[in-house]
Parts: sequence; C-alpha cells; structure tokens
Amino acid sequence: MSPRDFPVRIGVQLQPQHAALYAPIRDAVRRAEDLGVDIAFNWDHFFPLYGDPDGAHFECWTMLGAWAELTTRVEIGALVTCNSYRNPELLADMARTVDHISDGRLILGIGSGWFEKDYTEYGYDFGTAGSRLDDLGESLPRIEKRLQALNPPPTRDIPVLIGGGGEKKTLRHVAAHADIWHYFVDEESYRRKADILERHCADLGRDPSTIEHSAAVDSRGGTVDDALRKADALSAAGISLITVGVGGPDYDLTTLDALCRWRDDHNA
Repeated sequence: MSPRDFPVRIGVQLQPQHAALYAPIRDAVRRAEDLGVDIAFNWDHFFPLYGDPDGAHFECWTMLGAWAELTTRVEIGALVTCNSYRNPELLADMARTVDHISDGRLILGIGSGWFEKDYTEYGYDFGTAGSRLDDLGESLPRIEKRLQALNPPPTRDIPVLIGGGGEKKTLRHVAAHADIWHYFVDEESYRRKADILERHCADLGRDPSTIEHSAAVDSRGGTVDDALRKADALSAAGISLITVGVGGPDYDLTTLDALCRWRDDHNA
C-alpha cells in the first residue's frame, strides 16, 4: 500500500469526561481552533472510559450543537456516534441541523457501539457485537435516505466517518457508506485491514482511494516526541487524518500544538 492522495489533517478528540463544568471544554475547543486543528471531535458515551468510572461526563450531540455556534472554521463531529442510542432518522435530522448551525462543518462519525455500561445504565439492549454491526448496516441506508428527504436539505453531502476494524461487517459498511475510515490502530494490523477494505471496495465497485484513512495517537503516558514518531509512522503507512485524544479536566493541548506544526511541515 502507498499513501493516499489526501493532505495530512489533524484532529483532536476532546473527551467530555472528568470536567465538572462545561467551561473547560468550551475553552479547549476555542484553543484547539486557534492552534489550527482541522477537526474537533468529542465522543458519544455517557460515562468516562478511563479514570473514575462514575466521574463527571457530558452528552455528545447537544455539545456538538454548542460547538457549531462556538467555532467558525474547524470541522466538528463525534468519534464516534453510537448507532444504538438514536433512531436513524432522528440522527439524520440531528446531523442536518448541526450541519446548518455550523455552516457545513459537520462530520457524521458513527459506529456500532461497544461500551456496555452505557447500554445498561440507559436502558438500551446491548445485544452482541454481531447484532450491533447488523443494526449499523440497517441504519446507514436509512440515514442516507432521510438526509435526502429533509427540508431544508443539508448544506453539503455530510461526510460519513465509520469507526472500527471488523473485517467481515465493519469494513464492508465502510466500503459501502463511508467517506472516512477510522481504525484504532497499530501499523501492522492497519495494513492488513486496509487490504481487506480494498477487497470489499472491489466487490462493491468502489474506488478505495476515495476513502480517507484515519487513526489516533494517544497522549496519555507518552511524550510529544512519541506522538510525533507515531504520526510519522501512520502517515507513511497511508493514514492522512491523525487525531490526538485529550481528556479532562485540564485539556492539555501541548501534543496537539506539536502535531499541527508537524502537519504544516509535512504538507508544505
């Protein structure tokens, strides 16, 4: 595999956990945009994923509506929305609305869901990994159909990002529906799964080079230099959208700043 013909972009996932007030998150979005980040993501969970499991946490999509008004340039989205938590037609309408509020800067990130505590505490049927992936496969065409029916329509064809690496179902959903594929990745397994994605594209008659590849670097427990080395490796492997996760309550953007400078040098 060779790198795809996409410019390198940098995202930040501002994880809405462990901040007892919304103000630090608001401040972090503003600072991230000022640093020049391309995309600001949150995530679609109801409880923290690390640290105190019952710590402070805020909801995803109401926050995206606020970010749409707060920002002026950066794209926004969830990394990723859990398909299980909302009726697909409702989710399409929510996405269209945030698309309009943001003047066309929404990315619709979506996945099948996996965090069992969210499901049990909020009364959703957890099912199995397979059933959740089947539900995602049924929801994606419904979302697309509703987006086409809404009045007013979205301001643009909202890019769809699908997260996950399941080889039989998830990657086929990516080939059929996604503009961006996000995989929680090491370079070796990425290369194998990217080859599988290309085979799914061939089966469906899709040009695989039209799908942007995305992955994350982890700012926890590592140095800025570690993140930059990881970004170099991901880019060399063919990944153009690289996102760093930043948790509350402090939202330290040091690594993000370094990655934005790295991106500028890389794209020069």
